Amino acid sequence: MKQQIYFKPINRDFLVLPIQYNHMIQGMIYDSLKAELADFLHGKGFSNEKRSFKMFTFSRLIGNYTIDKNKEKIIFNDALSLVISSPYEEFCSSLATGLLVKKSIRLGDTELEVVQSIMEKEIVKDEEIRIQTLSPIVAYSTFLRPDGRKYTCYFEPGESYYNELIENNLRKKYEAFYKEDAPEGGIMVKALHKPKLSVINYKQTIIKGYSGRYALTGPMPLLQMAVDSGLGSKNSQGFGCIELIKN
Repeated sequence: MKQQIYFKPINRDFLVLPIQYNHMIQGMIYDSLKAELADFLHGKGFSNEKRSFKMFTFSRLIGNYTIDKNKEKIIFNDALSLVISSPYEEFCSSLATGLLVKKSIRLGDTELEVVQSIMEKEIVKDEEIRIQTLSPIVAYSTFLRPDGRKYTCYFEPGESYYNELIENNLRKKYEAFYKEDAPEGGIMVKALHKPKLSVINYKQTIIKGYSGRYALTGPMPLLQMAVDSGLGSKNSQGFGCIELIKN
């Protein structure tokens, strides 16, 4: 389920945020949920073996903006919106109610009025879909150096292991959420044009992801999980939010 939430700055015509604002959006989402649900997702989530999934993702902020590179700020002019997506009905309901009750949220030093919230269920109807990213897709593995230290390697669509990483992540999310085996069949990701690299600093950790339009093939339940919960890793940090390209 997707919610597109429309905001408008109160008592001013613009919103100024740090360029690296993902953690602020994530915090706003948790603050808008019922406390018990927020504690569950933040502290535990849905587990599969050693992995835990929060089962939500969100887009970049959508609106007209300019960037001040010297001050490392992004300035949104007037109204803007945000897409939040999850397969978890309790999450969607709690978020919608929380925003309705609060009527406004704060990002940075600006109070934003919640103007409108539109909920939509995107339904996967085929084993091949085309999608547009709303936030970069992240695929990575962690390796050990000869001295025992860990390092992270990020992969680009088309590279070896990319499809395997995307598929394994979707399977683990599916099994963690539904508590049953994921359906048989592999996942293939094909970029429809050259992907755009984004480098995000999330709480002093550098994360690399790729944006663009892609063709996805695979079992429909796994494709639906991708559309609802996000594609790739680090979804609850604001990565892998996608939408179906409508013909």
